[in-house]
Amino acid sequence: MKKLSIAVFMFTMPLILFGCGPRSIRRPPAMLQGGHNAKEKQLEKFITAHVGKIEPITTQANLVYWDASTTGKSEDYDKLSQLQLGIRRIYSDAEEYAFLNDMKKSGQVKDARLGRQLKKLYYAYLQNQIEPELLEKLVDSDTKIQEKYNNFRGTIDDKKVTMSDIYTIMTTEIDCHKRELAWRASKQVGDAIVDDLIQLVKLRNQAARKVGFDNYHTMSIVTGEQDVEELDRIFDELCELTDKPFARMKKELDRILADSYDIAPEDLMPWHYHDPFFQRTPLVYELDLDLYYKKHDVKQLAEEYYAGVGLPVDDILARSDLYDREGKYPHAFSEDVDRRGDVRILCNLQNTERWMETILHELGHAVYSKYHDRKEPWLLREPAHSFTTEAIAMFFGRLSRNAAWMQEMLGLSEKERAEIEKVTEKYLEFQQVLFARWAMVMYNFEKQLYAKPDQDLNNLWWELVEKYQFVRRPPGPVDAGWASKLHFTTAPCYYHNYMMGELLASQLHYHIVHKVFKLESDEGVGYVGQPKLGDYLRAKVFGPGDLYHWNEMIARATGQPLTPKYFVEQFVK
Repeated sequence: MKKLSIAVFMFTMPLILFGCGPRSIRRPPAMLQGGHNAKEKQLEKFITAHVGKIEPITTQANLVYWDASTTGKSEDYDKLSQLQLGIRRIYSDAEEYAFLNDMKKSGQVKDARLGRQLKKLYYAYLQNQIEPELLEKLVDSDTKIQEKYNNFRGTIDDKKVTMSDIYTIMTTEIDCHKRELAWRASKQVGDAIVDDLIQLVKLRNQAARKVGFDNYHTMSIVTGEQDVEELDRIFDELCELTDKPFARMKKELDRILADSYDIAPEDLMPWHYHDPFFQRTPLVYELDLDLYYKKHDVKQLAEEYYAGVGLPVDDILARSDLYDREGKYPHAFSEDVDRRGDVRILCNLQNTERWMETILHELGHAVYSKYHDRKEPWLLREPAHSFTTEAIAMFFGRLSRNAAWMQEMLGLSEKERAEIEKVTEKYLEFQQVLFARWAMVMYNFEKQLYAKPDQDLNNLWWELVEKYQFVRRPPGPVDAGWASKLHFTTAPCYYHNYMMGELLASQLHYHIVHKVFKLESDEGVGYVGQPKLGDYLRAKVFGPGDLYHWNEMIARATGQPLTPKYFVEQFVK
C-alpha cells in the first residue's frame, strides 16, 4: 500500500529510502562543529571511517535491490543476500559497539550533531550484536521469502493474475463468485510463505533476546526512538474515538454495497469490499472518482503538480519504473539509492484514483529524500523518522480525493467540482477513519505475532479483523491469507508508523493552512501552483533530515510536538 521506509540497521531489507538535496539550512550556533574535546574528536574519526565502509556497500545493495524488484531474477536476490550480510557484519563488530557504548556512557559528547550520529550508530550496532551464524540465517531467510513473494502470482481458474488484475476485479466486478475468486487469489501467497515467515519471526526474536529485549517487536519500537506504552495509549484512544463514527459509516457503506450485489447487508463477506484487506474506501457514493482519472495520465498529472509547488520530480521519474510486468514487485515503493540525489520510485500504474493517490504518495517520499541538505553528514541525510516521511507521502496522497485539487489538475468545470464535493469529503473522512481501524488490526496482530508466534495466528487475525474492522470472517477453515500482507516480511513492526504519519499529515496541513498560507479555513485548499508549500517543506522538514529527534523536528516545523488533535478534528466527526 504505502512506501516502506526501512533503515539499514534493522533485521530486514537495507532499503535506504532516504535522500539528499541541494538546499542548505542555517545551522543553529549551538550545533556548529569545531572545538571538539578529545572524546568528540575520537567519535568524529570513528564516524568518518564508518561512513567510508558503509556508504559504498549500502549504495550497491540498494541498486541490487532495485534490480531484484524490477526483474525478479534469482541471481539478483542471491547478490542482495550477500550484500545484506556484509552490511550486517559491519554493524555486528563487537569492538566498535563497545567503543560506541563507552562513548555514549561517557557523557562527553556535547556537540548536538555528533550526539545525534552517536545515538543512531549505537542503536544500529546494538541490534546486530549477534553471532555470525544467526546473522547469516536472518539475511538468507529474509531474502528468500522476499524473492518468493515478489515472484508469486495468484491464480483464478488456473490462470495467473497480477495484483493490478485483482484490484480491477475488486473495484468493478458485480458477480460475487468472481469477486471471491479474485480475493482468494490475492491471499494465496500467504499460504505459500507462511511457514518460512513464522520461522523468520522466531529468528528475529532470537536475535532481539540476545541484545536484551523480550522480542523483536519491542526492540524495533525502542530502537526506533518510540515508546510501546505511548503507542498503546494512542491506538486505544483512537479506537475509542473512532468506534461509533466507524460503525455509522460502515453501516451506510454496507447498505450500498449489499444493494449493488443484490444481497442482504448481513451476507457481506470480505470479498465484497473493494480492497483485499478493506484498507481503502470503496468508491461507491453517488460518484466513482475513477471516472475522472481514466482519461488522464496519472504520471503526467503528478509531474505537473509537483513542479507547480516548487518540488520538481522529472529527474526522479526519469529513473523510475512505473508500469506492470511479469516478475516485477507488484506494489509500490520509493528508494533513495545513495543519499546523493539518486532517488526513484517503483509503481504499477493505471489511470485510476488508487494509482493517482499512490504516485502522489510515493513521490512525497521521494521529494523528502531529494531535498535533504547535502551539507549535513551522510548519517543524518534521512528523515527524522520513518513516520515523518510517511506523513509527507500521506499529505500529498490525500489530494487524489480533494475536489479543489481535482478541479484544477483535471480541468473540471464548477458544476463538476460541485458534484464531486458532495462525496469527496465523505470519501476522505471515511478513508482516514477506516485506515485508523485497519492500522489497529496490524499493530495489535504484530505485537501478538512476536509475543507468541506458535499460537493460532489464522484465527487471531480474524478475531482482530472482526473487532476493529467489523468484517465477517469467511465460512470454513481460515487460511494464512494474513501473511500476504507484504509488510510482515519487508517492513516488520513498522505499520504503526503509517498511523503516526496520518496524525502528522493532519498537523502539517493545519499549520500550513493557518500559519503559512494564513487562511481562516482549509475550504477550497488544493495546494495547486503554490511554491510557498515547497519552500516551507524544504526549509522545515526536508532540509534538516535527521538533524533533530523526530518530535523536536515536528515542534520546530509546526510550533508544537506531535498530537492526534488535528487528525481527530479533521476526520473524526
